[in-house]
Amino acid sequence: MAPEARRSEEYELLPRTSTDSASASDTDLRYQPTPRKLSFLRLATSPWSRQFCLGFRNINSKSRPSTRKRRSSCRIFRSIILVLAGCITVLIIFTGVFLPSYTHLPEHYKALQRTCAASSQPGRGNINNEKVFIAAALYDPNGELVGGDWGRAVLKLLDLLGPDNVHLSVYENDADTAANVALKEFEKKLKCNSSITSGHLPLEDIPRITVPTGERRMKRIAFLAEVRNRALRPLHANPAIRYDRLLYINDVMFNPIDAVHLLFSTNIDDDGRAQYGAVCAVDFINAFKFYDRFATRDFEGYAMGIPFYPWFTDAGDAVSRKDVLEQKDAVRVRACWGGMTAFEAKWFTETRPTEDSFSVSPLQFRYEDDPFWDASECCLIHADLTYLRHGHDIASSSGIFTNPYIRVAYDSRSLGWLGFTRRFERLYSPIHNMLNHLVGMPFWNGRRLEQPGEKVVEKVWSWDKKSTGEDLKGSYHDVERIVLPGRFCGGRALLVLNDEPKPGEKKWMTVPLPALPP
Repeated sequence: MAPEARRSEEYELLPRTSTDSASASDTDLRYQPTPRKLSFLRLATSPWSRQFCLGFRNINSKSRPSTRKRRSSCRIFRSIILVLAGCITVLIIFTGVFLPSYTHLPEHYKALQRTCAASSQPGRGNINNEKVFIAAALYDPNGELVGGDWGRAVLKLLDLLGPDNVHLSVYENDADTAANVALKEFEKKLKCNSSITSGHLPLEDIPRITVPTGERRMKRIAFLAEVRNRALRPLHANPAIRYDRLLYINDVMFNPIDAVHLLFSTNIDDDGRAQYGAVCAVDFINAFKFYDRFATRDFEGYAMGIPFYPWFTDAGDAVSRKDVLEQKDAVRVRACWGGMTAFEAKWFTETRPTEDSFSVSPLQFRYEDDPFWDASECCLIHADLTYLRHGHDIASSSGIFTNPYIRVAYDSRSLGWLGFTRRFERLYSPIHNMLNHLVGMPFWNGRRLEQPGEKVVEKVWSWDKKSTGEDLKGSYHDVERIVLPGRFCGGRALLVLNDEPKPGEKKWMTVPLPALPP
């Protein structure tokens, strides 16, 4: 007998403060707060401290304390501030020098680095000669990425992996003239098999939804999923080639040796082989701020905390947070992206029989169909991968990891600072935890605990069948459905493509949510 449908939990909004795509909304991507500096030494000797002493004298004027006592009080006050400043300074220096975070690489990382540094032989970083498919979907106005630091890093990475072991696929949609020139120049430098594609994605081929204004709009995630899938098309063009790893790279600045470690050094077994379904780097929008919150979920499916170290909250068993604090190179998560992600390649090429009609095999990027429920395509692909590998039983590991030793950034300057700023991260943990509780993170997701194959009843927005034209009306309806993988990824939100943006308008827009019924 089929299981009786249960009613899904009530829902709250899951704020989307950052995304993972090269084509992401400007509101998500480029906010970089300017840090405010506080000098305790200046505080102790500032006019404010002198005013405090004067105020102290005025408050106690009736008792007319001696000049010596007033001066003694001021000295005590200033001494306390100076001692505190000194203690904090010593703590920062001690932590940075003796207890730096994610700075001292595991020995097998060092051994691989020495191997790469001691030779100029192509493929020196790929000691087991594994086949690697590298994919990138770019938005590169003026060709600054391909013709700049990103392109140089990719060329160096190809040399470390060995040109005979690699196929590089780059897809760019609607590239401008300068970007096309940069792509052609980049292609001339390649010594490996490659597919460098600059084209136009027909928007009419992507499904659209009707928003409450009656307009037909394209979901942002539907567009991004299709772009990412196009970068993977060459993977299926020659099925005779069997790839061991798939590396997906965003428009991020990275160190080539770090990409090699992500592929081959993460979570190694007794034979020295990396074991994972997928492993992500950690990406930064500046020297401190973690970026990919929209795509990342901790091991229990909770959303992220405040976007600085240790990133994850203490909700539930806090598995992911504990792994970070223990400085593990394979931090257990349910989903991630991090600007650069390595996969076990076979899941993207092999069709595997499953008992469930909703299982996606082989893997591809997808989006949520509901009008007012959005989830990152980069989160959903990890949910699908986990279900293909483990079904409902992920036990102590989903096979999905984040590797905090491997860090990337969205500009070269920030990348250059990451080696320094990470040294002091251990000091952030108590502050991070306190702030998470103050703002109520992780934000609640009523569908987090829904499991694939369950039968549930959910509130879904749809149009009333009898309403048309100007009288078009819609509302939330209770819908019975079978749960798909990845319910922990989403939240009530809707971002759509702005088909014809006017000057000053963004390419993406947020559609206000219809109010949920009481």
